[in-house]
Amino acid sequence: MEKTLNRIHPVSDPEATYFLQVSWEKDLGTGFGLLLSNCQCAWTGTVSEEDISREAADIEMDREKYVEELRKALIAGEESAGKYNFVIS
Repeated sequence: MEKTLNRIHPVSDPEATYFLQVSWEKDLGTGFGLLLSNCQCAWTGTVSEEDISREAADIEMDREKYVEELRKALIAGEESAGKYNFVIS
């Protein structure tokens, strides 16, 4: 299993710091787990391969392109810094 941990500052609360851990087996396209923490609370979730396919279809985006965008937004870290915004709600 592979994991990444990134520090994020959501646009919804730019003064706050959150940590986002993403874990996956083969690649993001086969599904992944998420853990989000602000060092006081933590939230977890999973995204299945079916969820990814459905979301890509809903926004009419090629599935492989969608998975690549997920990779850039969730695990690329410094490479994508400033290119993606997070909103915590």
